[in-house]
Amino acid sequence: MKPLIYSAAAAALLIGSSAQAADITIGVPSWPSAKAGAAILKNLAEREFGASVTLTPGTNPVIFAAMASGKGDMDVHPEVWLPNIQGIVDEYQDNVVLGKTMFQGEQGDCVTKATADKLGISSITDLANPEIAKQFDSDGDGKGEFWVGATGWASANTEKVKMRGYGLADLYEPETIDEALAYARIGEKEKKGEPYVFYCYTPHHIFAQYDLVMLEEPAHDDAKWNMIQPDEDPQWYEKSSVSTAWKPAEIHLAYSKSLEERAPELITLFENYSPTSDMVADWTYQIAVKGRDENELAQEWIADHPDVVDKWLGL
Repeated sequence: MKPLIYSAAAAALLIGSSAQAADITIGVPSWPSAKAGAAILKNLAEREFGASVTLTPGTNPVIFAAMASGKGDMDVHPEVWLPNIQGIVDEYQDNVVLGKTMFQGEQGDCVTKATADKLGISSITDLANPEIAKQFDSDGDGKGEFWVGATGWASANTEKVKMRGYGLADLYEPETIDEALAYARIGEKEKKGEPYVFYCYTPHHIFAQYDLVMLEEPAHDDAKWNMIQPDEDPQWYEKSSVSTAWKPAEIHLAYSKSLEERAPELITLFENYSPTSDMVADWTYQIAVKGRDENELAQEWIADHPDVVDKWLGL
């Protein structure tokens, strides 16, 4: 197994550049797979290139604006989901480099299989039945609870518009709470025999943790998908319209263009880093379900996968 600290390729880059070790910051969005990827990147950059890496939480708009500034406040986004934040990517394309597609994901709305069987639902349109909607109303306010994502997620905004497109806006209250809290409710609701509907995406550990059904939707149609985000127009909700399924998501790494001069030795890693959806699902399962420490998991995974690591290092 090759040594983890200062591989031959990394040492050559450092010696050849005569530059000091890089000091970078990785912006970390709130979802589990982004946290896992950030930990992997941090350990690789530090062990293989002697970099000093800080992990800083942030939302997509904050991370992209910081990367574009080139000041080093944030330099890397470990997991950019498209088309979710296409507008942000387009806005900063001159100063932020978007890497190749690492893996694909799927997005939609889920219920547990127990809920699907109990209520006889399989499609998002089944939720438009007022009698079905009543089953999701646990607080007695006359509307069912529907978790659309965490506050600040572009996907949560899209889900709100999609609810209206499917005729669900008057029947359900869109909830935006932390992802961990929302997914904890799945188990709570299941124990009580109560239904729960929520935004879901793959790869994600939740599909290994629970038996879930992603509700059927009309196939994605660009003509029926007009999504405007709040940072693009204050009247985004009124002007948006969405009434079909998400198209397959493409997930990328992004980094500040300033790194090409500030930390050129790391560019090969950022360009080659390409975890598979199975890798990401396993990372998140280990962290979120098994309770593994992100940093310890990253170190162990890197040590156990030298061939994959070599490819990411361009060896």
